[in-house]
Amino acid sequence: MNYWFATLLLAGLLVGGCASKQSQATFSSEPTEAARTATPVKSTSVAATSASATKKPEAKSKLIVTPENITVGIVATYNPAGRFVVLDFPVGKVPALDQVLFVYRQGLKVGEVKVADQKRDHLAIADLIAGEAQKGDEVRDK
Repeated sequence: MNYWFATLLLAGLLVGGCASKQSQATFSSEPTEAARTATPVKSTSVAATSASATKKPEAKSKLIVTPENITVGIVATYNPAGRFVVLDFPVGKVPALDQVLFVYRQGLKVGEVKVADQKRDHLAIADLIAGEAQKGDEVRDK
């Protein structure tokens, strides 16, 4: 009984040893002559399909992002008696005279103003034509 067990164990080691030698030869850095001349075979194994399923498709066109050209300012001062506001804009972005702008508070439109005068490089005076305004409100042209 021990003889058969030893023979089976030895046969298993020989088969296992041959299989590991064959797999090492397959993955060597230098391809064999048979590998160079063989035609590629399409694999349909589960591992190959799952690996290809996780790859992301390449984008054929590049994404182009264009910034929006809107005039954005802030209400610096509001005079309720005269119904006018002083608007503060970035330097060089002051709107034109008689341009209508919209007043927003926390993302909601609350009023409209019309630019009446420009002062210095970043300030403008505008008349309130509809709604209301407070100090700190955002002013946009859209």
